[in-house]
Amino acid sequence: MRLSLALLGGLLLLVGLAWQLLGWRPPDTWNPWAVLDVRQAPNLLTPYKLSRLRDDPELCRRALATSSLRYRRQADSPADASCPLRNVWRIEGGGVRLSSSFLASCPLAVAYALFEVQGLQPAAQRAFGQPVAQIDHLGSFACRNVYHRKQGRPSQHATANALDISGFRLKDGQRILLARDWQGEGVKAQFLREVQQVACESFSTVLGPDYNAAHHNHFHLDMGFWQICR
Repeated sequence: MRLSLALLGGLLLLVGLAWQLLGWRPPDTWNPWAVLDVRQAPNLLTPYKLSRLRDDPELCRRALATSSLRYRRQADSPADASCPLRNVWRIEGGGVRLSSSFLASCPLAVAYALFEVQGLQPAAQRAFGQPVAQIDHLGSFACRNVYHRKQGRPSQHATANALDISGFRLKDGQRILLARDWQGEGVKAQFLREVQQVACESFSTVLGPDYNAAHHNHFHLDMGFWQICR
């Protein structure tokens, strides 16, 4: 579901011309200016709709309202903060419990809701015939550089634009941990590999245990500029 900027620009131009000249209005799923609805499967316009949420808290609220998440708007931090946060929300769970609540930029929050509904739960039903009841994570916001280096570019975690997921708990109590279950050919390993692939439909960057040793026990999911699925 990745679009080049040129292709996306051309698509938006064609939709705009059809709207203005012919009076044709696309269905909301294919309307680039309609609110993203997480109940609808991702398509070519999903990355663009997610990007529109970054600086628009009201549009964010409307997108989150299409999900089952419990969430609270957080006050923007001072501009002179070491890692200033804007348009950030506290996600407290919903249809799936969380090991703890987490802070999320608006695009991350909505992408998480989309992933839960459109990717994670269908994968769990295919693999185990039951839903995921809880997601275990290692956190989202951390005011630091990439790989905790003293010098270098800020991590996506520094703007609450990334979430690290370490495992899942099924409805019957089974636990699935990346640190333990990623390797091998069993159903849990296959499930984790499918989860990684479906996550790439919602998040910009998805890094798993095969990326490097730093990710041996979690999926790193973020909404940065780069499109990476590894």
